[in-house]
This record gives sequence, structure tokens and C-alpha cells, in this order.
Amino acid sequence: MADETTLSPIEALSARVAELLGERVIEQVIAHGELTVRVHRETILDCLRKLHDDEACRFISFTDIAGADYPDRDERFEVVYHLLSPNRNLRIRLKVRTDEDSTVPSVTPLFPAADWYERETYDLYGILFSGHPDLRRILTDYGFDGYPLRKDFPTTGYVEVRYDEERKRVVYEPVKLAQEFRQFDYLSPWEGTDYVLPGDQKKSS
Repeated sequence: MADETTLSPIEALSARVAELLGERVIEQVIAHGELTVRVHRETILDCLRKLHDDEACRFISFTDIAGADYPDRDERFEVVYHLLSPNRNLRIRLKVRTDEDSTVPSVTPLFPAADWYERETYDLYGILFSGHPDLRRILTDYGFDGYPLRKDFPTTGYVEVRYDEERKRVVYEPVKLAQEFRQFDYLSPWEGTDYVLPGDQKKSS
């Protein structure tokens, strides 16, 4: 094992996190100078508390929560937590996986700033956070159908919103496309596409 004095700050942090979190860790990777740790979903609040309280870490600044959708996986969603340690001038990223029905423990008891981040993640992905004080939509309308950042959400959405001058109010209507979406081939821009778009046919000589 390398002497701790020869380790870079991020390597020393990785070693400390592995010792601190133990079996809670599923995967731990240093890439591009950043430490990413995937932990068991049900342990996320405990993990963050340990990283917050430990004198060698002191990740006391909660930066962000992000979601990601991988529809082909059984646990299709990832919830990604970003934290900063002002004392150590280091950042860490924690990840948990979940599905459409399983809940992720809310981290608002430790980081009240996570309140709106968790609401945004719920609003856009439908990820559920157990123990959240007020889990409801925050960016879309209350009656909004679906979750816009899921990969299977239609590009056009389900309804369109407009102001109706006659009724003097906002109305919701089914989406009406003036024309169908056109598919483009971006893989070979220099050689051109291998199909002909309507109206582009050339007359034979």
C-alpha cells in the first residue's frame, strides 16, 4: 500500500471515503481528477452524513442533485449528488440507482438546500424521495402529464398551451404538428444522405 504522504489529495480522499463508507460502496472511481462513488440507495443519507461530519472530509456544502435516465436498465434512473468540502477544497460525486416505483431517501434532514433539487428531480424524471417534506412539481404545471426528461417522453409533449383570446384564458389542447418531423442523417455530412427528401427528387436526364 502506498504511503499516504505520496498520495495526491484526490487519492487520499478516495482512500478515506472507502474506509469511512465501507460496505455501503458499490463502485468507486477516480476519473478526470474527480471522485465518483456509487452507493446502495437506502444508505445515501447515512453516507452523506458521514462525509459531512468526518473531519478528514467535511463535505458541508451541498451543490446539486441531478438525474439521469437509462431506459434499458432494470433500475433505469440514477440520482447524482454533488458536494464540496471548502475545508479541503475537494469535490465528490455520489450516485444511487432506482426505478420508477422504489423511493430514494430524502437528504433534506441533513441538507435543507436539497428540498427544491429533489422536487425538480421528481418533476422531470418522476423519481420518488421518501421523507421529503413537500414532494410536488416545481417547474411544470400541477396537472402536467408525464416527466419531460425521461427518454421515452415524446419530443412534442402531450399537449400544447396557448392563450385563447375569445375565452380570455389559457387553454390546453392536443399537440397539432403542421408537418411531420423530418429525420436527418448527421453521420456523413460530407458525403450526403443515403435517402431523398420529399421535393428533392432530381429529374432523370
